Amino acid sequence: MNETLEPLAAVPAPAPTPLQRILAGRRSIRRYLPTPVEPEKVRACLEAARIAPSAHNSQPWRFIVIDDPALKDLVAARAFSGLYQRSRFAAAAPVLLVLLARRAFVAHSLGGRFQRVPYHFVDLGIAGEHIVLQAQELGLSTCWMGWFNRGRLRRTLKIPGRFKIVALMPLGYAEKRPKREPPRKAYEEIVSFNKVPTS
Repeated sequence: MNETLEPLAAVPAPAPTPLQRILAGRRSIRRYLPTPVEPEKVRACLEAARIAPSAHNSQPWRFIVIDDPALKDLVAARAFSGLYQRSRFAAAAPVLLVLLARRAFVAHSLGGRFQRVPYHFVDLGIAGEHIVLQAQELGLSTCWMGWFNRGRLRRTLKIPGRFKIVALMPLGYAEKRPKREPPRKAYEEIVSFNKVPTS
C-alpha cells in the first residue's frame, strides 16, 4: 500500500512524552539542600553513564564520587578559590562528581587527529548528560561545571596525568529551582531539511 507521507518539515510538534518532560524540567541548579543523596540514587546515575555510547565503544569515562564532607570542603577550598570563586556554590551539594576521560589510542588519538574532533569530550558529554537526565528523573539536581582550577583539583585528589579532567558536577536536592524555562531558540531557527541552515 502506497501512502503519501507528509514532509517532515510540515509535521506539527507532538504532545510531550515522559522523556521530553524530563528534558524540559532539567535545570542547572546552584542552590542545594544539605539533605544526603541516597546511595542507590547515586548508583543509578552512574549506571546511566556506564551504559552510554562512546567512540569505538572505548568507554573512556571515569568518575570520582566525592561524598566525604571533609574532602569535599578541601576540594572546594582549592578548586573554587581566586578566579573561580563563583563556583563555590557546588560545595553545598552533598555529592560532587569529577568526570574524567581516559583516552583510547584508536578512537581518541588517531580518530581525533584525522577528524579533528576531540571524541573523548564528546563521549564524556554523552555520559554526563545521561547522569543529568537520570538525576532529573529521580528528583535530584545537577549543574555541569567547567569553571574550576583543574591543576589544584588534580593535585588535591592526586589524579594521574593519564586522566583528562573534563568537568565537575554537584549532585543533590535543590533548595530552589528556577520557575521559568531558560530561553530557547525556536525549532525553525535550528532545523533545516535537505539544505544548509541560513544562519
